[in-house]
Amino acid sequence: MSGANVLSVETVDGVRILTIDRPEKRNALNAAVRTALSEALTTADTDPAVRVVVFTGAGDQAFVAGADVSEFAGRTPLEQREAMRAGLFDDVWNFQKPTIAMINGYCLGGGCELALACDLRIGADSAKLGQPEVRLGIIPGGGATQRLPRLVGYGKALQLVLTGEVVDAVSAYEIGLLDEIVPGVELRERTLEIARSMAEKSPVTLALAKRALRAAYEMPLSAGLTYERELFALAFATEDKEEGVRAFLEKRPPEWKGR
Repeated sequence: MSGANVLSVETVDGVRILTIDRPEKRNALNAAVRTALSEALTTADTDPAVRVVVFTGAGDQAFVAGADVSEFAGRTPLEQREAMRAGLFDDVWNFQKPTIAMINGYCLGGGCELALACDLRIGADSAKLGQPEVRLGIIPGGGATQRLPRLVGYGKALQLVLTGEVVDAVSAYEIGLLDEIVPGVELRERTLEIARSMAEKSPVTLALAKRALRAAYEMPLSAGLTYERELFALAFATEDKEEGVRAFLEKRPPEWKGR
């Protein structure tokens, strides 16, 4: 994998853990990291042994402290627009398997946008989150102006983006930016506990559930309810539905086929 020196990959009980490995740069996102993450997602998507993907950063100082600002110097608007076409955040957002951001420290700018693109955000009590781009004379460009308001509300999103304020874990949890806070020493254990709980389920069912929930995010209620019913019916066409019902009636654990 290109860029493998900036990304550590491991798999535990069906959970693929992608660790951005630039602790000396607080795991800042540069071109190599973005490429490595995109390639790792492509690999995870086609690997049936991978049921859930977890993103984190090396060390205990930062999840991702933002984009690598050194790459911005002298870059033209056209060049920056082209650089953002790589679409890492959209790749994460559209990934069919569950994704979790395991946030261990600073989670700022592009790092926060990576976390926003994940399904869940579990943070250490030392986590600090924010979109401080305005301090550099720019605005978020990886989805924060769209995903953040939907997650924390329009007012809070405005406050975070327009002030560049960085909030602690408790504040992030209170506004819905974090789904759970745990002591730093328990972060990996708790995140893997949640991930394993998902990984034990039917992968085809998880994918359908994600699509249905995404409809609540993107569609009007009436359209979302119609879409949910369609996906519910589609679930009845899967082998895993038959296995799940059979296993329930026979009082045994199901053996999922993923189809």
